[in-house]
Amino acid sequence: MRRSFSTKPSEPIVSIKEATFYRQHPTASAANRESNPPLFPNLTFELPSSSPKPEHWAIIGSSSAGKTTFFEILRGQHLCSPPTARSFPYLSSPEIERRDHHLRVPSRAIQYVGFAGKHGGGLRDGSTAGAYLSARYESRKEDTDFSVLDYLTGNIELNPSETEKQSLRKDAAVLRVIGDLKLEALVDMPVGNLSNGQTRRAKIAKALLDKPEVLLLDEPFMGLDPPTLEMLSPLLYNLAEAQAPRIVMSLRPQDSLPDWITHVVCLGPELRVAYQGPIRQTPGAASGQTPNANVKTMRTATRHSREGLPLKDKTPPLTGEPIIEMRDVVVKYGSKTVLGNWQETIDGQTRHGLQWTVRRDSRWGIFGPNGSGKTTLLSLISSDHPQSYSLPITLFSHRRLPTPGQPGISLFDLQSRIGHSSPEVHSFFPKHLSLRRTLESAWADTFLSPPVLTYTRDCLVDTHLRWFEPALNPHRAASAHGSGKTERLPSNANRLLRHGTEILDLDPATNPVDWADGIAFGALPFCAQRLALFLRALIKKPDLVILDEAFSGMDAALRDKCMLFLTWGTTRYYGAPHAKSVRSDRKTPGQVLGEEGKVEGLEERQALLVVSHVKEEVPGVVREWLCLPEAEGGGKVRMGRWEGPLEGVVGGWEEVWGKKGK
Repeated sequence: MRRSFSTKPSEPIVSIKEATFYRQHPTASAANRESNPPLFPNLTFELPSSSPKPEHWAIIGSSSAGKTTFFEILRGQHLCSPPTARSFPYLSSPEIERRDHHLRVPSRAIQYVGFAGKHGGGLRDGSTAGAYLSARYESRKEDTDFSVLDYLTGNIELNPSETEKQSLRKDAAVLRVIGDLKLEALVDMPVGNLSNGQTRRAKIAKALLDKPEVLLLDEPFMGLDPPTLEMLSPLLYNLAEAQAPRIVMSLRPQDSLPDWITHVVCLGPELRVAYQGPIRQTPGAASGQTPNANVKTMRTATRHSREGLPLKDKTPPLTGEPIIEMRDVVVKYGSKTVLGNWQETIDGQTRHGLQWTVRRDSRWGIFGPNGSGKTTLLSLISSDHPQSYSLPITLFSHRRLPTPGQPGISLFDLQSRIGHSSPEVHSFFPKHLSLRRTLESAWADTFLSPPVLTYTRDCLVDTHLRWFEPALNPHRAASAHGSGKTERLPSNANRLLRHGTEILDLDPATNPVDWADGIAFGALPFCAQRLALFLRALIKKPDLVILDEAFSGMDAALRDKCMLFLTWGTTRYYGAPHAKSVRSDRKTPGQVLGEEGKVEGLEERQALLVVSHVKEEVPGVVREWLCLPEAEGGGKVRMGRWEGPLEGVVGGWEEVWGKKGK
């Protein structure tokens, strides 16, 4: 039901006037001020219930800026000082009482939908989580594998009523939401089988069924492919225009701002508001520039990528031995084909399914719409998919099962050769492990089994922790990472390194990284968790590195630092602002690190597979690409090669998605 915009000022849904918020009751002690800092001091903000002109708000800030905390404040969470500075006038009005008295409670009237939670933004809660990573690919479904319809209607009892389930299929509100979010084809699908974009639509649909006054969407566009993004943004606009419900979304500085957003709140460092108001008045510094904006300027002038790579390759590609060979690969569940639903003519022969070879020195980008089978393809390589045992797939010159005269490859041998970071790994990774144990688990058979460590491996862990300490150490991250300010070098700068806007202490004598033993993986911010899993995938120098949306959720500055590290390790770093990328071994870092702790980038013997939906999250080392079609859309796989980093290829991204020349 559309709600018309009023021509008269009305009571705001949320009214905050010169308020300061705290997680706990503040006291005068210095220790309390450090552990319980003020949240958005002297904040003034109003969210109108209606206005002469529509107001569509977006909260813009880095991962450490406090977007989720800001949303929590809007929902009535955290202590307000003074207590009367925050109120919800419209929720106390007779209009709300007549419509639904339950909406008088702010947490019910203002619904929050997050996509980067502790379970990676999935639909399952702790009671229905899968038991192991490969469970989602099995044809046999457990009693707790609830369908999308079960999730939307809250019908998640272990013995649900089929009569009630059939009646819910005819409920007008349920049918309307399913249609609005284009979920008709998914209602009977187990929630564990949904893709990233499908999961986001289901979570929004679930929130809409509660009929809130306001829907807070925390980074709804993160990790979505271009086609899904083109579909979701207009859908949210239609909801916002109808005020059914009002939409407030959060975005990262590097995200594209929808053209229907009219007002923004730009969050600065130290949980403060840098700007709020109409978007046309947004200062340039608060409208999305990133701390590494100077890097973009640098590579435009020097014709190099952000990693310092020439925008056009000067040498022909190497040809290494195959480590992955797929021939006629088709993945089906009954009559439904989820991967390989196409045929093509090769050397005069008609071949069905995927034909693909990955060589040791190759760097592949894997693209395709959400639900096209990218995760399924990677699960065949990692052997998490049960069909990897029966399909014509060769991994490291071996089939999964023994054949006459040829031994198979064991699961542990296979996974010891692979470094893997993905939303699925993130979802199942033990949250209680310390940060150090998280990196050390790269040398373990399973997440929780004891790692096999040596002195050299200990040094590698220390080096990785020191190199990324500003993002991984909460005490450093609170003041350094994402602030955009350049730290000053201390007087003993001969043992330190300025990496962009950050200061790195690379000396084992002054930075023994003991802090990493006391930090649990689950206590880290979402972007730091993604960083830790990225480092875990690289640290043991595996034959195959798989980065499935590994940079999703990171700020642009941290993402660029990770890509530089992927390419060069610790041998290159970002200089001071407005300086170009230079070799670190020209200065003191090579001496400070020592040979045991020195880290090189990707080696020629390694292969890289990257899955991403965002152009800026494709590393500059990627050259070959594969784009999967929609699972049942009638298309076929497309492959190609770039002659340099993607950022230097005119029309390269459009070519991947079949839009070049359109």
